[in-house]
Amino acid sequence: MPEKEDLPPKNIKNNPKIMKAWALYDWANSVYSLVITSTIFPIYYSILTTASEKSEYVAETGQWIKVPVRHMISIFGKEYQPDAIYGYSLTISFLIVVLLSPFLSSLADTIGNKKSFLQFFCYLGSTSCMGLAMFTGMENVFLGLLFSITASVGFWGSLVFYNSFLPDIATPDKQDALSAKGYVYGYLGSVVLVIICLVLIQVFAKNAEEAKTYTRISFLLTGAWWFVFAQYTFKHLPQFGNIKEQLPKDLVLLNYKNIFKKHEEQGGFWEVLKDNFHFYLDIARQSFRELFKVGKTLFADRNLKFFLSSFFFYSVGMQTIFLMATLFGKSEINLEQDRLIMVLLLIQIEAIIGALIFSRLSRRIGNKNVITIAIALWIVACLSAFYLNKENPNVEYQFYGIAAIIGLVMGGLQAMSRSTYSKLLPENSMDNTTYFSFYDVLEKIAIIIGTFIFATMIEQYHNMRFAALSMTLFFAIGLILIRFLKLKSNNKAAV
Repeated sequence: MPEKEDLPPKNIKNNPKIMKAWALYDWANSVYSLVITSTIFPIYYSILTTASEKSEYVAETGQWIKVPVRHMISIFGKEYQPDAIYGYSLTISFLIVVLLSPFLSSLADTIGNKKSFLQFFCYLGSTSCMGLAMFTGMENVFLGLLFSITASVGFWGSLVFYNSFLPDIATPDKQDALSAKGYVYGYLGSVVLVIICLVLIQVFAKNAEEAKTYTRISFLLTGAWWFVFAQYTFKHLPQFGNIKEQLPKDLVLLNYKNIFKKHEEQGGFWEVLKDNFHFYLDIARQSFRELFKVGKTLFADRNLKFFLSSFFFYSVGMQTIFLMATLFGKSEINLEQDRLIMVLLLIQIEAIIGALIFSRLSRRIGNKNVITIAIALWIVACLSAFYLNKENPNVEYQFYGIAAIIGLVMGGLQAMSRSTYSKLLPENSMDNTTYFSFYDVLEKIAIIIGTFIFATMIEQYHNMRFAALSMTLFFAIGLILIRFLKLKSNNKAAV
């Protein structure tokens, strides 16, 4: 492995071609977030795990309503609600990401081949999206869930390395604009593909079976979109391949060509394998040791302690509801597929508007008060979801009202959380990347806990309303903790 291989060019900082290539990865991979996580796949999963629809007469309204009857999923002889199993699969995927992220970040920094890791997770995610096309019914539901998990790991795993490129390719004065550019590319790309998929499913499909076929084609298109558009990114992003001296003599586990060598000069294959094992083990120990060290440093600061604690609790509710909202609309309200997707698209647009509104509001009343208002609105949304009654003839419009609240506060709270955290960090610190890595891991742990509790509540009560209600507890704790935050009038942290 040559020492000078794939060194980054000298003019890497603020290079227009490199920055464009970086931003276009958002265009490539954001289709996963909208098509697979938020809209089409959860609806498809709900349809395939629904055995039939029964009609129930509502005496109060004098109307008949359709109620879905779900297939149960059997695991080791015990039967589970399909929505609960979907929630548990999200828990597993984020658990894998949390365990891998610190280790992989350290490994990439040590070996210096971030682009190779980015490519690996991109290909894992994109091919897994295409693999979802093989999910055709209850007979292979576990295959669908497996590809759902690996697609999630691919998406979030690739973001670890994608985000770490930002300070490498742009100076601080350019990073905000470049990050926003990537976000806009991602939003536009995902909306374009969702519209294409909707046309296939809603217009070209003549019946329910054809709609399922075109849905599976949508999964193929999502994976292909991610795979193909990422090639421009991989072509122009530098490799950062300056290999350091402390590496093993032969990287067997990261170079498939080396596996078939005899490694006689290094003492044989097994000696090299042992050397590799200790190398990776040391990196794993160092990465988690560093993570705990950073957490201890951050929580030693009073403001950061209360903010991060609040952030963790309200993230449990916010991220879990965002991930499970589609299944809620389908399972609890039995909303038609086209209306549900349209609502989710409008939520995406409203989230951008909400971020702008909350950003302006923060200049008048401060970040702490804006976050307080956002959390309070989340509590209102959860309580309203609990009191939804599918027998109510206006339940669909009530659901739209809840979706409007969620869309408004989702973007606003996420944007305010990130900017508040940034303002609380030490100024001119060289450890900002490490601090935000901890912030990201904390958010993922919140998702793990949230999705697990949500899924368990579904299994316990056989509906999502109690699961939504349980999230109010986490929002309430987050609301109390954020009030202990002390900020000066200029929004800088008080000592």
